[in-house]
Amino acid sequence: MGLFGLGKKKNSEEKAPACACQCGCQAAEASTTETAKEHIETDACILSIKVLGTGCASCHTLLENTKQAVAGMGLDTKVEYVTDMAQIAGYGVMRMPALVINEKPAVMGKVLKPEEVADILKGICS
Repeated sequence: MGLFGLGKKKNSEEKAPACACQCGCQAAEASTTETAKEHIETDACILSIKVLGTGCASCHTLLENTKQAVAGMGLDTKVEYVTDMAQIAGYGVMRMPALVINEKPAVMGKVLKPEEVADILKGICS
């Protein structure tokens, strides 16, 4: 049925291959886990880090702890602080403070220590 664009998809709308490391990029699929691991190590696996909050003391503490963890790991990533409620709602976050890594909520409603943030970041890169 071709009404309302609900018919078969055209061949020209093929989906681009996803990267085997699951980082969300459009690189060619890797055939082995070693190739995927090399891709993670060569490209920056952490593209963005955001702390979402309303401006309370807990939110500022998470922001500072996240900055400490990023600096301690030697990452060249800027930590952003988002206070706009419309943007926060766009992430589907209902409890704050929240930590968003690569546009996906990682932690909500908890103030993490720098070591805990570092552990989460290491888990994303491995």
